[in-house]
Amino acid sequence: MLSIVVCVSGGGTNLQAIIDGTKSGAIKNTKISGVISNNAGAYALKRAEAAKVPAFCISPASFETRGEFNRAFLDKLKELQPDLIVLAGFLVILPPEMIETYRNRIINIHPSLIPSFCGTGYYGLKVHEAALARGVKVTGATVHYVDEGTDTGEIIMQKAVEVKEGDTPQILQRRVMEEAEWVILPAAINKIACSM
Repeated sequence: MLSIVVCVSGGGTNLQAIIDGTKSGAIKNTKISGVISNNAGAYALKRAEAAKVPAFCISPASFETRGEFNRAFLDKLKELQPDLIVLAGFLVILPPEMIETYRNRIINIHPSLIPSFCGTGYYGLKVHEAALARGVKVTGATVHYVDEGTDTGEIIMQKAVEVKEGDTPQILQRRVMEEAEWVILPAAINKIACSM
């Protein structure tokens, strides 16, 4: 059984796709052992609670130094003992010790076809604003392993999404979530679970 911890900062729509996938059997042999958010107001925590998944808020604002936050974050991960850590809209720079400790066991979902519109500063609506400003006809989402860089780890899965005339960043963001993110993140977790 693959034990996963999902790290989130906001609404948790990708978390919901994972919860739904484990319930429906689309994600096989996987248990969500915990959800960690850096934001006490994240709706993702309510989604976890509704699914009876243990949920924790560990916020940098609650600690005097970044080092103290990093230690608390790593301590919680050690306690939960995940086989895989899933970053699902987690807007926190990971401590280097975490990447080292969980090398090739951390995955992230990014709302573009990497290497386009990725790296430092590309998150949330900013990705879709950049795609529309560039005039691309196709965008999408990527699931990749996390390494020391920003969106530089090995790609696991990608899915393309059409950009349509009249798209706003919000409309495009929603289409990318529905047609790509909510499809490939559960599929990537299932692929990893089935390979164990």
